[in-house]
Amino acid sequence: MNKYLQDLIALSKYDTSISQFDPKIENQRAKLAVFVETAEALKVSINSVYLEIDELKSKRTKNNIHLAELKTKLDQIAKKNKEVTNEKELKALQLEEEIAKEQVSFANEEIERFDKLTVAKEDKLKELQEKLKTEEEDIKEVKVAVDNEIEAINKDRNIVYDKRNELLGQFDKKILTFYEKIKRWAKDTAVVPVKQQACYGCFMKINDKTYSEVIKGEEIVNCLHCGRILYKGEEETTATEA
Repeated sequence: MNKYLQDLIALSKYDTSISQFDPKIENQRAKLAVFVETAEALKVSINSVYLEIDELKSKRTKNNIHLAELKTKLDQIAKKNKEVTNEKELKALQLEEEIAKEQVSFANEEIERFDKLTVAKEDKLKELQEKLKTEEEDIKEVKVAVDNEIEAINKDRNIVYDKRNELLGQFDKKILTFYEKIKRWAKDTAVVPVKQQACYGCFMKINDKTYSEVIKGEEIVNCLHCGRILYKGEEETTATEA
């Protein structure tokens, strides 16, 4: 096989490997992000429950204040009852007292309801806090694992970079420029194999003449359809040897 073609194939494989490292790292970070997002969602829920508890306690306090006001009112009505001079005044006071007692009853019911809701909210708060604690412990473990994976990926990437740089040190500049022009639009498919007489970049069938040149591997051959650099795939190598 043509030496320049061999170098192009090797360079293309290095570039393909390098382009796959970032997605691998992002995939690892995404694993951690799932746990972090869950923890953040739990924190939001916890803050929301805190606000709900505060609101319930505030409502309870307002009812307590209202009860105190009603007690004062009932005391005043009791005093007025002693000073009543006619039946009309008595009935008016009795009606006022009845309404005040109903309000007392309602306020007490509301306080009881708020107390039950507060207990339920506090139970929910404890549950959410336990979940958050577990999630934060998981985050620590996952972060260690993710950091180790990313470190390993970066080591592998550095090895590939070193091999690529070593190859570039002996690379023909014109061939490299030619390759980089194709790589601008073809990305990781600048150099592709031919399988079953088809370019594995655009998947179009190549003519017999071009196919024959690819099989020989003596020259750098471009796909007439897309312009990618072609080389003999493993299947074609097996078929040729057979």
